[in-house]
Amino acid sequence: MKTEHETPSEWLPFLSGGGQMGAMMRAHDWSNSPLGHPRTWPQALRTTVGLMLNSKFPMFVAWGPELGFLYNDSYVPVLGEKHPMALGRRFHDIWREIWDDLHPLIVRALKGDSTYMDRMPLRMHRHGYDEDTWFRFSYSPVRDEDGTVAGMYCACVEMTGEVLAERYREEENQRLMTLFEQAPGILAVLRGPDHVFEITNDSYLQLIGRRELIGKPAREALPEVAGQGFFELLDQVYHSGEPFVGHAVPVRVQRDANAPLEERFVDFVYQPIRGPKGEVAGIFVEGSDVTMRKRVEDELRAANRQKDQFLAMLAHELRNPLAPITTAAQLLQRGTLDPQRARHASEIIVRQAEHMTNLVNDLLDVSRVTRGLAELEKEEVDVAAVVHGAVEQVRPLLDMKRHELKLENAPQPLHVSGDRTRLVQVISNILNNAAKYTPAGGRIVVRVSREESEAVIAVSDNGQGIEPQVLPYIFDLFTQAERTPDRSQGGLGIGLALVKSLVALHGGRVAAYSEGPNRGSEFVVCLPLLQSAPGSQEPEHEAQAHDGPVRVLVVDDNADAAQMLATLLEAHGHAVSVEYDGTGGLARALRERPEVMLLDIGLPDMDGHELARRLRASPDTANAMLIALTGYGQSEDRERARQAGFDRHLVKPADLSELLRILAEVRAPAA
Repeated sequence: MKTEHETPSEWLPFLSGGGQMGAMMRAHDWSNSPLGHPRTWPQALRTTVGLMLNSKFPMFVAWGPELGFLYNDSYVPVLGEKHPMALGRRFHDIWREIWDDLHPLIVRALKGDSTYMDRMPLRMHRHGYDEDTWFRFSYSPVRDEDGTVAGMYCACVEMTGEVLAERYREEENQRLMTLFEQAPGILAVLRGPDHVFEITNDSYLQLIGRRELIGKPAREALPEVAGQGFFELLDQVYHSGEPFVGHAVPVRVQRDANAPLEERFVDFVYQPIRGPKGEVAGIFVEGSDVTMRKRVEDELRAANRQKDQFLAMLAHELRNPLAPITTAAQLLQRGTLDPQRARHASEIIVRQAEHMTNLVNDLLDVSRVTRGLAELEKEEVDVAAVVHGAVEQVRPLLDMKRHELKLENAPQPLHVSGDRTRLVQVISNILNNAAKYTPAGGRIVVRVSREESEAVIAVSDNGQGIEPQVLPYIFDLFTQAERTPDRSQGGLGIGLALVKSLVALHGGRVAAYSEGPNRGSEFVVCLPLLQSAPGSQEPEHEAQAHDGPVRVLVVDDNADAAQMLATLLEAHGHAVSVEYDGTGGLARALRERPEVMLLDIGLPDMDGHELARRLRASPDTANAMLIALTGYGQSEDRERARQAGFDRHLVKPADLSELLRILAEVRAPAA
């Protein structure tokens, strides 16, 4: 007989061993368990518990009508904080939160059917909070000695870590795929020797046009690319295992179903993808559409070439007038010329200086217009008067080349809103081009007509014409037909660019036509007409000089310029004093009280603006006419001069006729 003090293991061998849970079962108080004392357990339960305790696989047994719960060491982590209180309790009380999920499976097991679940989601409360878990497990019936199902047996593996890891990998893959799709560069993955599309991104589809690519070989998906070398490069990379890098490579693709081939430029890399054994399994395509960059670079290169050509032309055009000016000046310097030859040399200097002034003015004009700084003084202008003014300006060149000029005016007066000076400049530039590029004795026709709501001025000639490749760019800045020794006509290639800009400022348009070399050309200017009847306009009269000299003070730190201007004004009968800095100019002005003061802006001590302010502040000089004489002619320069107190603003070299008109206005008919 066994005594009451003997341990269960001495009389219950199935509870021997079993690790922590075996020891706990041997020491457990079973009085409150629905299973009762282990001495009363049937042999089937004893056998099952013995197998379970000695297994390293997570297991539990639920036995009897109330499904008393027994488990092994490996199952302890599944219970979490429910251990050790779970030992011997009812299954339902232990897993109350997941009972609704498990009960149908338990019922099947107790009916004799085994079940198997893979990654079943269960929301457990085992660590003080609800958590999502996943398990792989099987429920099997356990029968007693007479074959009746008396309980169930479970072997399980928690899959929570594996499921969460797979989800993380899927999320990462999805994130990478999203980045792949949204990448600004073109991306694609091609598999196998036929380069079958496996993945592409949106940028790739934007390049080649949206079409079905996935699962198709490259040659089938992009048939229009055949013969352009790309398929051959793919074959080369696949078979050699060496990557290929291309820069700004042209590719012609059909981006829309019925559209013609469109040329694009791409930077790209064909990078081989290797399999587990190092063999090439596919090609990773990465790159970018650089079409816009390529076009900008081409435009910049073209602009740079134009700039170089322009600088060469500028040097040539400035040297041309400098040569006769220098020669004439050297002859005058010798002092041995008779009056007629001296006058001839002086005329050469004046004429060539005017030519240089025109070149500089053209440069300033085109700079102001292209930067949007040109200001138009609009008024109602008669188109016929504009054409007449332009013809008068170009008349010397027309006469020199013995051109026949024919004017065809509209039957009725045509009036536009515009800046008369600028419009004369437009037509004279076109006429000047026609005269230069038409051989001596040629014919030039100017037609003025009305077409609907526009005034049309057409200038045609029978000259050398325009090359077809030049015609589309004839109004671009610094564009000129190629010069030849027998047709070196001069000019900076900015006249027509200025014409286009000025016409656009007037709300009009200009076009050029030519049937080719030696077949003449035609330039057509269209301007919007004014609908109102022409208003009365006062006839223009040149200011008449009045008797008597004007007292003039010239202040300029360029001694040569100051002395020459003084000499020129004295030759026209005026009394002129000269100073070379602001301090001396202010002192002489207060002493002599001149009627007109020509002040350079860039003086060494105080600038012309400050000098003007001081002169206006003194009662002795407050009423004198102040004229700014400067190389700066922008609108902001004129505004600064006005604010400083200047009455007029002249750009160097000053126009003598304009200066004389100003002096004539100062001298009143009667003192």
